[in-house]
Amino acid sequence: MVRWPAEAERLDHLRAAGRARLLLVEGDGPPPIAVDRLEDWIRLPAPDLDLRARVDRLARAAVEAALEQPLVDDDGLLRYSQQWVSLPPVEARLAAALVDRFGSVVSRDALTRAAWSDGQAPGRNALDVHMSRLRRRIESMGLLITTVRSRGYLLAVAH
Repeated sequence: MVRWPAEAERLDHLRAAGRARLLLVEGDGPPPIAVDRLEDWIRLPAPDLDLRARVDRLARAAVEAALEQPLVDDDGLLRYSQQWVSLPPVEARLAAALVDRFGSVVSRDALTRAAWSDGQAPGRNALDVHMSRLRRRIESMGLLITTVRSRGYLLAVAH
């Protein structure tokens, strides 16, 4: 629960972390605009029953969001949590391989085979360059790619 507008900075941190937020609106000021389904507001003073109902709804939304799987569609769009980003062909193939094993490590060899049909990257560091670009493209979606040393890469939800 965040007091609005007094704790606006804390709200920014919770939003960035993808945490559920119930904004407790103080006074007669305008309510904030909810930016996603993990955010709701209620004007104070509010009955306990109403507060509990809002907190319960946000808790359910947080569980649903955690269970969502990303998807790479046939147009090269990576979709996750009602957001999408357009990916170039190589990055779309890399993302698809990571999505197929969401939450698990995907080896460098498997990613190279997925990205380049002959299994041969155009240069020694080509995979690393494309993974770095893919990381930057998806970070605003609440997804992250972690390097697992000597094993490969893992796509997960950022916490």
